[in-house]
Amino acid sequence: MSGTSLDGIDVALLRSDGEDLVERGPSQTFPYDDAQRNLLRRAIADAAGLADRSARPGVLAQAERELTRWHAEAVTAFRHEHAVGALDLVGFHGQTVIHRPDIRLTVQLGNGPELARALGTPVVYDLRAADVAAGGQGAPLVPVYHRALAASLTARPVAFLNIGGVANVTWIGKDGELLAFDTGPGNALLNDWCERRIGKAFDEGGQLAARGRVDEMALEQLLGDNYFEEKPPKSLDRNSFAGLPLDHLSDADGAATLLEFTRLSILLAKDWFPKQPLQWIICGGGRKNLELLKRLPGRGEVFLTAEEAGFDGDAMEAEAWAYLAVRSRRGLPITFPGTTRAPQPLSGGLLALTG
Repeated sequence: MSGTSLDGIDVALLRSDGEDLVERGPSQTFPYDDAQRNLLRRAIADAAGLADRSARPGVLAQAERELTRWHAEAVTAFRHEHAVGALDLVGFHGQTVIHRPDIRLTVQLGNGPELARALGTPVVYDLRAADVAAGGQGAPLVPVYHRALAASLTARPVAFLNIGGVANVTWIGKDGELLAFDTGPGNALLNDWCERRIGKAFDEGGQLAARGRVDEMALEQLLGDNYFEEKPPKSLDRNSFAGLPLDHLSDADGAATLLEFTRLSILLAKDWFPKQPLQWIICGGGRKNLELLKRLPGRGEVFLTAEEAGFDGDAMEAEAWAYLAVRSRRGLPITFPGTTRAPQPLSGGLLALTG
């Protein structure tokens, strides 16, 4: 899994039947260096005007080749370090460079056949495309894995909140009902702000935001976006909301404003739940922003990190992609009307063999 935060490649080992059997193995993150991250940023910029999902203008072709090689190297290093034997299947997310379900377009860079040849293992890839082509949002895709994990929890309803580059939530009802959608920004806007203003990839622990003051006018503009009035399921591109200029703000005030935007957009998501969750499970890199976590809970609400609930918040999305790959291979649905607005439960993904 290589997410919109552009922090690195997460690799996880899972034994699963794509249904109830979930045995989680080791996991590892392979961080991107500055050169890798910059190439991906350039690819995202070059993808902004794409209309043909097979086109690779600008640096997109180079980025796809390099990204595929990085994933092959990561899986090979992971297998060596954790003494992992033969693999049955690899789930390959690739790198999202544009996500526009409103025009039935989503592009995840990554050459599945090339990765299969490099690893000598079948690869399932391009898992979002079929849902988007059918009129779905193509995101989030992790909810069906969240439901499998929730089998070990007694609290219902429960909400899994994943704070990656974009934040998304999965609401799971008493009988396994699913509702999922992107809540708003996660780490991406704040990461980009820190990269641009202080030369750091992210705001460690939320320390910069903690020193700033929220610009209420800018926040009001951000929260005034029509997206928050749209009924879920719904999804966002990484650069949604990036157009509002905040350059007049100090480093700390800009960070504080973006952190508050993330926080409030998450809390607004509660308005769409059929019933309020008994607990929230927080996953993704955003759970390490201590300032955000401190500000999230309201009166009587229970927010747990993935680790406090017995899971691995760093590995969960990579585990999910393994789980989804198995479901794809078995022809089981990976998206649903309540998670992506798909017209009916849909399978998806392409299979690349090693030959």
